[in-house]
Amino acid sequence: MAYGMLHVVRSLPKNALKTTAAVRRTAQFQVSNETHRVHQRNEPVCPTRRLSTIATSCPISLYSSSNRRSFDQCRYFQTSAILWEEHVLKTPAFADSVSEGDMRWEKNVGDTVAVDEVVCEIETDKTSVPVPSPVNGIIEKRLVEDGATVKAGQDLCTITITEGAPAPAKAAPKVEDTPKAAEPETPMAAAVATPVSAPPPSPPPQQAQQSPPPPPPPRAAPPAAAPQISKQPAATVKIPPADPTKEISGTRTEYRVKMNRMRLRIAQRLKDAQNVNAMLTTFNEIDMSSIMDFRKTNLDAFQKKHGLKLGFMSAFLKASAYALQDQPVVNAVIEGNEIIYRDYVDISVAVATPKGLLVPVVRNVQDMNYADIEKTIAALGDKAKRGAIDVEDMDGGTFTVSNGGVFGSLMGTPIINPPQSAILGMHGIFERPIAVKGQVVIRPMMYIALTYDHRLVDGREAVLFLRKIKAAIEDPRIIIAGL
Repeated sequence: MAYGMLHVVRSLPKNALKTTAAVRRTAQFQVSNETHRVHQRNEPVCPTRRLSTIATSCPISLYSSSNRRSFDQCRYFQTSAILWEEHVLKTPAFADSVSEGDMRWEKNVGDTVAVDEVVCEIETDKTSVPVPSPVNGIIEKRLVEDGATVKAGQDLCTITITEGAPAPAKAAPKVEDTPKAAEPETPMAAAVATPVSAPPPSPPPQQAQQSPPPPPPPRAAPPAAAPQISKQPAATVKIPPADPTKEISGTRTEYRVKMNRMRLRIAQRLKDAQNVNAMLTTFNEIDMSSIMDFRKTNLDAFQKKHGLKLGFMSAFLKASAYALQDQPVVNAVIEGNEIIYRDYVDISVAVATPKGLLVPVVRNVQDMNYADIEKTIAALGDKAKRGAIDVEDMDGGTFTVSNGGVFGSLMGTPIINPPQSAILGMHGIFERPIAVKGQVVIRPMMYIALTYDHRLVDGREAVLFLRKIKAAIEDPRIIIAGL
């Protein structure tokens, strides 16, 4: 082993910059002694510690026997992680309202992971928390089983530290080389080629070469064999699907899947809303012709200026904030024997995700314009798709808007999102005949529904609330005029 490599004792701090002068002098003395011992006794050097030197103004000399080079003015050493050392991955801290979650592994034992690569996800009551790896290494052992319940600070797995990040690109050429080396045949074509490779198929090509003009005889053996071969693959056996939640194959099998914590929490909250609130729903309909013409006229200019498309959600959120200011009791909530009125409007927007229904909050909608609302909704929607919604993004809403129209809903009765007192349900836009000034015309119409807590909101306030939204959507100038 070359004398130029230094054997560093484990008592050397990993970042000498943060140590005191006395500790640095002690560390320098230990390094000097270890260097001298290695140089005199020709002892092997520990290969698991990488060392980097930084030149400063302290008169300590380190020697290398290869060329007797001296590094003067070396003040301290800064060391990196020890290779092949085991790192224990722990559960990160949860939000204040979350105490535990269910484990879902993304990596298996023996898989290589890079820094910041997600090793597992912890599903809590409100969101999923990804757990990245802080080091480059190989997963040595799992300390928690898949689906188990974990708490903050609990040990999850051990990772053997390796130098550098894993190279997943090496496996890609192997996958690509396999289809290139194989013959370009489908599995069905390969199955048919196996029985046809017998001597009977060989005579037809010879006959075709000898006499090309006449057509092949209809009573020849190969045509009779072809239908039999084609009938064999048709007799297939139904196999249960790999994901029974997305396909029904008719195999008459049953599957039991554990409900995740988010789905359990949603079910509990919806049932609590039915048990606590005296829910009542009232309906109205909106002529969407005006807002659709407004959107079509300003779509290009809006997208050019703000980089986003102008949608209907911004109009409905702004109209809802306008109606809540007119009917503040809909924005209030019952707490014990008191009614809490809010002078701000924070609207929760229901977003459907594969893991469940999320309701991120758009705050201070009363002070926003269409562009601000669209930008906030786009940012929250992107976080929801990536599974990066935080608990803070869903806390504190005063009113909820649910848009079932994106899925083609005609009409429905939404359920209140507790502890709120009301929720607005949007539905699909369909052309229907309506009466306008004594004439029957075809207009794009939308049904809207308001479900409210009848303990707090009376029918009068609910109807006036929907009428305010109807007027603001059918003529957006009403908001500007303050009517």
